[in-house]
Amino acid sequence: MLNSCQTKSPLSYPETAKDNTIDTYFGTEVPDPYRWLENDTSKATAAWVEEQNAVTFDYLGKIPFRGALKKKLTELTDYEKYSSPFKKNGKYYFFKNDGLQNQSVLYVQETLDAEAKVVLDPNKLSDDGTVALSGISFSKNGKYLAYIISRSGSDWREIYVLDLATGQLLEDKIEWAKFSGADWKGDGFYYSAYNAPVAGKEFSNVNENHKIYYHKIGEPQSKDRLVYQNPKYPKRFYTAGVSEDERFLFIFESGDGRGNALYLQDLTKANPPVVQIADNMDYIYSPVEVVGNRLLIYTNDGAPKYKIMETPTAVPQQKNWKVLVPEMENVLSNASLIGNKLVLTYDKDASNHPYLYDLNGKELGEIKLPSLGSVGFSGEPDDTEAFFTFTSFTFPPTIYRYDVEKNASEEYRAPKVQFNPADFETKQVFYTGKDGAKVPMFLVYKKGLQRNGKNPVLLYGYGGFNISLNPGFSTSRIPFLESGGIYAQANLRGGGEYGEEWHIAGTKLQKQNVFDDFIAAAEYLISEKYTSSDKLAIMGGSNGGLLVGACMNQRPELFKVAIPQVGVMDMLRYHKFTIGWNWASDYGTSEDSKEMFEYLKSYSPLHTLKAGTVYPATLVTTADHDDRVVPAHSFKFAAALQAANAGTNPTLIRIETKAGHGAGKPISKVIDEQADIYSFIFYNLGMKWKD
Repeated sequence: MLNSCQTKSPLSYPETAKDNTIDTYFGTEVPDPYRWLENDTSKATAAWVEEQNAVTFDYLGKIPFRGALKKKLTELTDYEKYSSPFKKNGKYYFFKNDGLQNQSVLYVQETLDAEAKVVLDPNKLSDDGTVALSGISFSKNGKYLAYIISRSGSDWREIYVLDLATGQLLEDKIEWAKFSGADWKGDGFYYSAYNAPVAGKEFSNVNENHKIYYHKIGEPQSKDRLVYQNPKYPKRFYTAGVSEDERFLFIFESGDGRGNALYLQDLTKANPPVVQIADNMDYIYSPVEVVGNRLLIYTNDGAPKYKIMETPTAVPQQKNWKVLVPEMENVLSNASLIGNKLVLTYDKDASNHPYLYDLNGKELGEIKLPSLGSVGFSGEPDDTEAFFTFTSFTFPPTIYRYDVEKNASEEYRAPKVQFNPADFETKQVFYTGKDGAKVPMFLVYKKGLQRNGKNPVLLYGYGGFNISLNPGFSTSRIPFLESGGIYAQANLRGGGEYGEEWHIAGTKLQKQNVFDDFIAAAEYLISEKYTSSDKLAIMGGSNGGLLVGACMNQRPELFKVAIPQVGVMDMLRYHKFTIGWNWASDYGTSEDSKEMFEYLKSYSPLHTLKAGTVYPATLVTTADHDDRVVPAHSFKFAAALQAANAGTNPTLIRIETKAGHGAGKPISKVIDEQADIYSFIFYNLGMKWKD
């Protein structure tokens, strides 16, 4: 058995070979001795992964309560989970998970009271649940369902088609699609794909020459019509959308800025031209819907907190746009057309507040929610019946039926979770960042908490790419909260909580603001006697993994435990893999300038590890099929961390197999991973497990 936290001795790690690789940036030599780990298909890398996992799982397996924690997480996860119903061609569809199914199942019913029948069960697509449904799209004529799958968590997609009348799978199959939907026009659909990648490099090579195609049902992919490409910009993304009435095709061009350019094609005309209607890729231009001869557009161009514009479809260019709903004090985070009304969701201090507007831009009233939290709507443009799902940190996702005409809702379906919300409370605090910025943070804990500096805290953050962290429910946090832990979620700069200015304040040469905000959150929690450094764990994924890596390096004494998940750890080379180049709008690259190179190197987790430093107990997590943030980031960081760490705290890496960046991961793998992460946190914070 493992010794107690106070007396444990250093672990013995596999010896990681070093080579003499050196890169030169603007006259500065930078060694990269673990470069060989970037070869994700080599036998040497596979052997390293196996050796590291053996050490990690041996350690985790010896935590006395790991099995009990997994059992508890399994019980908590085992409840029926439903999506909001959504109406298509007069029928109601919804997703349901019986509890521990690896993937949720799609059902249909004629009315809300009728028997539900299975349309598509993704669990039958693989024996181990690693084939996930990543998207569905119904043809407007009600004949077909296109469904999109991902294998082992990869970003690569395959598209298949079901005949809805017979339930039969058609012969149609699309391969090498990526960042794509299936947007119907008649008996066919638009999708985005790349040429087939080099064998053996499917999950690491840079993706180039994204193209939009039209596939007609019954024909092979080889006959699909090329709709749009732009060879001048091989690394940009090109995706398609079709208006509800199928009159217009929208083309989105992104990857060279913080937003997208927008094009329109009038599908009612013969050989129609593709017309550019907005060209500044530093702004977001997103069609809400076509209403008669008006196109409604959601944008932050000239409005950091977003607004709704309208333009005639006959002359859609930006010079003809007019304001329909102006920018407000709070951030407009979502817009949809339901029941011939606009449902606009505004974010106030990171919580959702939806409002109803008419099509002339007049506010009709707020849509009442149970409390502060997050909401998502489903509904059709011409149907006055809609549904929304509401959730918060202590409020499991609950579905409400919403009457658009009356602006009234009623509870439709609530989950039965083994959790008593009345035992817990959520508090929002505002703390001061290093440069004086006011930053919000949510705290969730058991009622009656004593602020004595001894409470275990799990501090979570992201801080990037205009993504907002709103309140949300997670069964995996329940054992931590029930054991006296505090869950803290900081809304750092770099996110979208206060609009584009908040986002930009955490990008490129201002990225250090994000790390400073996270460190300030930890210092606040300590100064306000919620916790101490010995009881403080930090966690984040992807860009949040970068956050954790940077902060544990800058302030190793501030944290006891660090969980960097699927993180961007090599800031000098991130842009050389798969779609990493697309993150340059937030990060900049080491090739931009000497100043940018030096700035990136100053916080890059891989390059700021210092030999002889006592680092927090660290569990790095990644997966072998992650082609968003390739696992080499985590491999190299873990190897360098093990070599640099001078203390007895464990520095481990957990490498999931047949999994990717996170989306679509089967429930069985999710429970295993959460049991490992939380048992590692519990054990290294000295928390006691109570059954």
